[in-house]
Amino acid sequence: MWEFRTRVLRPGERADRERELAWQLALLAADNVPLDDNVTAMLINRVIDNTGVAIAALARRPVVNAAAQAARRPATPGASVFGAPTLRSAPEWAAWANGVAVRELDFHDTFLAAEYAHPADNIPPLLAVAQHCGRSGLDVLRALATAYEVHVDLAKGISLHEHGIDHITHLAASVAAGLGTLLALPPDVTYQGIQQAVHTTTTTRQSRKGTISSWKAYAPAFAGMMGILAVDRAMRGETAPSPIYEGTGGVIATLLGGPEAEYVVPLPSPGEPKRAILETYTKEYSAEYHAQAWIDLARRLRDRIPDQSAIRRVVIKTSSHTHRVIGTGSGDPEKYDPDASRETLDHSLMYIFAVALQDGTWHHERSYAPERAHRADTIQLWRSIQTVEDPVWTARYHDTDPAKRAFGGDVLIELADGTTIHDSIDVADAHPRGARPFDRARYIEKFRTLATPFVSDADQETFLRAAENLAELPAGRLAELFPTVTNVPAVPPVSGGIL
Repeated sequence: MWEFRTRVLRPGERADRERELAWQLALLAADNVPLDDNVTAMLINRVIDNTGVAIAALARRPVVNAAAQAARRPATPGASVFGAPTLRSAPEWAAWANGVAVRELDFHDTFLAAEYAHPADNIPPLLAVAQHCGRSGLDVLRALATAYEVHVDLAKGISLHEHGIDHITHLAASVAAGLGTLLALPPDVTYQGIQQAVHTTTTTRQSRKGTISSWKAYAPAFAGMMGILAVDRAMRGETAPSPIYEGTGGVIATLLGGPEAEYVVPLPSPGEPKRAILETYTKEYSAEYHAQAWIDLARRLRDRIPDQSAIRRVVIKTSSHTHRVIGTGSGDPEKYDPDASRETLDHSLMYIFAVALQDGTWHHERSYAPERAHRADTIQLWRSIQTVEDPVWTARYHDTDPAKRAFGGDVLIELADGTTIHDSIDVADAHPRGARPFDRARYIEKFRTLATPFVSDADQETFLRAAENLAELPAGRLAELFPTVTNVPAVPPVSGGIL
C-alpha cells in the first residue's frame, strides 16, 4: 500500500492528473491484478449475504415501489430484479430496485473508519451492468474487488459525515471505478465517470438524522444508479467537473475540510492485489452496525438481571461515532420515541439495547413491530438508557491496526437497591475477531433462514451452486443469482406516482 495525499489547488496552480484522487482511482480500476483466493471467497460470501437480505425485504413498501419503477423500464438484454424472475429492466433501474431491496433491512456488510460504508451496496449496480453487457462471473468478481478497495480506502481517508455529507458519495466513486474494471475501460473514461458520479451524489446527512425515512434504503441505490449513468456518459465522450476533489470549487474546498485541508487515502501499489474486502464485516442482526456488539452484550447480560423492572439507570460508554450516530450524542429526541420510524429505531442504541436485554434475541421484523416499541416496560427501560463518549473507546475505534480496532464499549447498569452490574465488549460476536465469526457456513445459514419462507429448497440450491461457483459462471448465466421467489405477500406499489 502507499499513501496518496490530496489537497485543494493553490491559487494559480494548474491541475495535474497524477496528483488527482479521481485519476489514481481510475488507474487502480485499470490495474487488472489477479484475485486472491480468500478475496474471491469473501466476495462470494457477500453475494450470498445480499441475496438473503434482499429476499427478506421484498414485501416492504420501499422495495415494492422501487421494483415497480424498474418494471416500467424493460430492456433487452436488461438485468434481473429480485422477486421478478421474468423481468429484465434497464441496468440502472435494476440496480435501483435491487439496491433498495439489499439496503432496506440494514442487514448486510459494513466498514467503519473515518467514514461509514456498506460496501456490498456496490454489488447491485455492478451485477446489473454485468448482466446487461454480457460479462461473466469472473468479470463481476474482479469488478467487485475494485469497488470494495476504492470504497474502503476512501472511507479510511476521507470523513464525509464530519462535514454533514452522506456516505453515499464514496459509494458512487467506487461503483464508477468498479464499472471501469468490469468493462475494461481506459483510465481516461473511468476518471470522467468517477468525477461525474461524485459530483451528482454529494447529498446531506439529514438522511440519517432526526426522523429517518425510507430514503435511507434508497440513498445507496441512487448512488449506484448515478454511478452507472455517469460512466455511460463518460463512455459516450462526455466530461465531468474537474478536478472534482482538488478543484477550488470542488468537494474538498467547498464541502469538506476547506482550501487548506489535506486528506491521505491509502491505495494498493501497482500490481498489488485488491484485498480491502477482508477488512469488512457483515451483520448478524438487522440493525445499524454500531449496535451489533451491544445486542450480543445485552443477550449475555439478560440472565444476570432476573428482575429487569429493578433497573434504575443504564450508562453505555462508547466511541464518539457510536455516541453521536445512534446514541444520545446525536441530539435526536426521536431516538426515544415509540412512534418513530423503523429506520429511526434501528439507529437508536437505547431502543436496541432495551429490546435485546428484555428479549434475549433480535429479529428483523418482530423487534421493530409497533406493538413491541409501545410496550410500557420497554419504554421505561429504554428511557433509562444513555450513552456517553469515552476517549479510550474512540481511540480503539480508530486504531489503524485491524487486529486492535473495536466497536463496543463498557456498560454500567444500576439497580434500585444500589447494586451495579458492569460489563464490556470489544466487537460483535459475528466480527472476524468475535466469539462466533461468520464463515461460509454461517453466511449460508443466514441466507437459508431469510430465504426459506419464500424460496424452495431446490431453488435455494440452484442459487447457492451459482454463487459458490461464481468465478466459473459464464456470461449469460448471471440470472441464476436471482432465486425464484414465491409466497411473498402481495403489497401493491403506492399509486399516484408519475413514472
